[in-house]
Amino acid sequence: MSVVRSHTYSVDPADLEEFLARRASLIGTVRETHPGLTAALLVELEDGTYSDTWHWESDAQMGAALAAISTFPEAPLTMALTRDATALNGRVVDER
Repeated sequence: MSVVRSHTYSVDPADLEEFLARRASLIGTVRETHPGLTAALLVELEDGTYSDTWHWESDAQMGAALAAISTFPEAPLTMALTRDATALNGRVVDER
């Protein structure tokens, strides 16, 4: 089964456009250097926070990308526009 890494955070509305551009760049770099990222879904929740879930083919692929996160210059630039960030990893047990 696939695995996910789910982030929850806030983004100032004034920074949202720049955040989306930086996030897109980060996703592109991750996909170029670490195969296995199958989807990245950003959802604005009703309380104004965002849920950002990245789907991976395997735990090993996700782990390799996370281990290399410091090599992606876009990562700190993107996350600098967020606040109150949390992250959780999980395993998909049912997908329809």
